[in-house]
Amino acid sequence: MKCLLIASESAEVLFYWTDPEFQQNIQEQYGASQEEGQRLPAFEDSINTLFAPIIISCITMVDRLGDSYTCFATENNHTYVLHQFDECLYIAVNGDGEEGEEDLRRKIYVTKKMIEVLFGMVTLSSNLLRKELRPQDTEQRERLWKHLQSLLDTYSHLRDNDQSFLVEAVERLIHPTLCEQCIEFLERRLVQQLNSSVERAGEEVLHAFILVHTKLLAFYSSRNASTLTTSDLLALIIMAQNMYPSDTDLDDPGSEDVESTTGSGPEIFYTPEPSPTGRDSNSSGRCWRGGTPVFEFVDPDIQMAEDSLHTLEVPPFDPSMPCRVFLEVSLKEGFYPMMPHSMYCLPLWPGITLVLLTKIPNSAVAMSVYVFLEAFAKLEKRLGEGQEGSAAPRGQPAIHDLRSKLDKFIKALGPSDIQVCYLQNVWTEFKNRAFTRGGPGFNKELIPWCKSMKTQLCGLYRQCFLTENSGRADFPQRLSPSLQERAQTMVQEKLMDWKDFLLVKSKRNITMLTYLEDFPGLIHFVCVDRSTGQMIAPSLNITERATSELGKGPLAHFIKKKVWGLVSTTRRYLQKGYSTVTLRDGDLYFCYFLWFENETGYKLEAADLPILPDDSAPIGMLAWDYYRKLLRYYSKNHQGEVVKCYELLTVHLGVIPTEYILQHCRQLASKLWEPSRNPLL
Repeated sequence: MKCLLIASESAEVLFYWTDPEFQQNIQEQYGASQEEGQRLPAFEDSINTLFAPIIISCITMVDRLGDSYTCFATENNHTYVLHQFDECLYIAVNGDGEEGEEDLRRKIYVTKKMIEVLFGMVTLSSNLLRKELRPQDTEQRERLWKHLQSLLDTYSHLRDNDQSFLVEAVERLIHPTLCEQCIEFLERRLVQQLNSSVERAGEEVLHAFILVHTKLLAFYSSRNASTLTTSDLLALIIMAQNMYPSDTDLDDPGSEDVESTTGSGPEIFYTPEPSPTGRDSNSSGRCWRGGTPVFEFVDPDIQMAEDSLHTLEVPPFDPSMPCRVFLEVSLKEGFYPMMPHSMYCLPLWPGITLVLLTKIPNSAVAMSVYVFLEAFAKLEKRLGEGQEGSAAPRGQPAIHDLRSKLDKFIKALGPSDIQVCYLQNVWTEFKNRAFTRGGPGFNKELIPWCKSMKTQLCGLYRQCFLTENSGRADFPQRLSPSLQERAQTMVQEKLMDWKDFLLVKSKRNITMLTYLEDFPGLIHFVCVDRSTGQMIAPSLNITERATSELGKGPLAHFIKKKVWGLVSTTRRYLQKGYSTVTLRDGDLYFCYFLWFENETGYKLEAADLPILPDDSAPIGMLAWDYYRKLLRYYSKNHQGEVVKCYELLTVHLGVIPTEYILQHCRQLASKLWEPSRNPLL
């Protein structure tokens, strides 16, 4: 019983996602109210009718009180979480008790993040975003919504089954020799050949990386490329998994037949005393679409509907069709969010994918648009605060310099385009009011024109990078299909002898047997370097074919459930300003530590962490990078020093004395990040 809805202030549905149970419940509820002989209402109409009172109530409270509710529970134990971003209201609902307030709030922020990756700076204009999320053409709207729904399904599956998405950090495959060889191959052969080819149509490969399921085998960025943030990389992994979903049972060449590099065998178990209670989790390595597992026998009508919907989407197995994505860029000139890139996702084998990110020829237009948008937003804010006259443009780039740059920018675009004409007209009116002698000048009357300028700039951005005229439909500017095929073949030849090993390694990347001799009583751990957004954790395999030290039955599910619960608990304490948590749960003992180090590995003194309100953005790195802000907050007292942030979560047997557990945690933390042990981390 899960649902997520995006609505406008006029209660118009801009997007919705539901699981099958919620959809069935709505259809039964509104189907029963229909008179005999009448057609059932469209599901979109039904869900609009259901949520309209909530939307209207929320918008009314904002208009009259300047505030609204962020969460409430109904008598039938449904939990609703609401958050308004500009003029779009996001509502997440859970009715089966599987998701709490934090989970629903995280889902809202992740949805917003994915929309930003797909639509870029168009999200800064509520009017344009409404048009993008709800196209007038019904087929186009259905196709877009199915794509967004599929992305949410993929994220939910990864969040429930993958430790890297649980803690929102990237996991790398631990095989230094192969990783180094692949990075060198990407740099000296693949990227160099692609960027020197005449078939690249003006595009330049900035980043290239190889994924084995969700784990990173190798990552290379060209010298003039900006660092790819953890948030953007996790979003791209979601998109890659959505295009080429991993079925871990089918992709597995037989983990029992391939020897692990750690020397561990399938018959060795290390388990705690207590027996698990409660029903088994039904999660597995299978990919899910629309709540139905792929490769299982389902109702023929449902399967036919699914197949039809898949054909409406951009064909996922055509490697010549790149996706337009908008990512954060930090250059010497400044910070630019939501810059356009083309993403090429090339399948090598089931479970192994090559991803290329390219810079498109007209990306400089996006940088200029962002600079102008930022300038008008600051001016609008100052005017709204009552700063008028010469005080309004103070503290930002000289307004006359901005005027000159914008005049040159519009002239360079050319007057032939209708969107440029709209921008030119609004800018002319703005100049007449702001700069003409005897005009109103810089006062509150200029605020609507600031808003109009921002809307026109976003419209220009939309036309350049999102509409069919920009090449989104036929992609005239792209790496040629033959060039993509050549890149695919090159990497396949490089990894041909390693593919089976990599698929097994991705499921047994690190095993607990490596650590049991040094840390007796340790059941599981997760260590995260928040400075780089990378994590290390022993594998938690719970599928029938994969065997770990915890076995493959109820015990593995039991430990997995405890680990997921521990992460959720520690986030609540971290939100309240606690950097250390120890707690006992039955026969298990849990620890959590967050600490800071300098570049030499010296542990820095503890500091009071900021306390966040209950309705703040969820702690993590995917939807909102809490740790980047935390590092900035802590670094204020360590000027000129490189500060790193780490987290460690451990699960021990409860019979181990507390002093030994704490000693284990200290030793484990220092051992995990030794350069000689994991050189690529």
